Amino acid sequence: MSKATSSAPSQRMLRVGEQVRAAITQVLQRGEVRDDLIEKTVISISEVRMSPDLKIATAYVSPLGVSDHDVVIAALNRHAKYIRGRLGGQLRQMKYMPEVRFRDDTSFDNYKKIDELLRSPEVARDLGSDDDTQEDN
Repeated sequence: MSKATSSAPSQRMLRVGEQVRAAITQVLQRGEVRDDLIEKTVISISEVRMSPDLKIATAYVSPLGVSDHDVVIAALNRHAKYIRGRLGGQLRQMKYMPEVRFRDDTSFDNYKKIDELLRSPEVARDLGSDDDTQEDN
């Protein structure tokens, strides 16, 4: 029998990802990372995706109130090993401490583009015509 491969994360990956997200959030909230840029920036961690072997954690972050996200992402990646070391106390149950990587979360930009498309006059006209035909039935 062949095992079907799925691109969807397993329940274990989701659970561990949420634990890592909470642990990284606590490290950043407590101000344990000594970097002026990171200390002055409010950073939202929307999601942490774990690799199937749970050895790599990719954290998707949104620096709030900063126009250049790349600078903050680079600062977080410079301190990734230190942050990984600080996670140990909260993730004691894990066999291996995952390597942490930070990426810019662009999902909010995507949501904004979709919202703008849905509010465009062309789409509103098309949606309005569907409502009219449904009312006739």
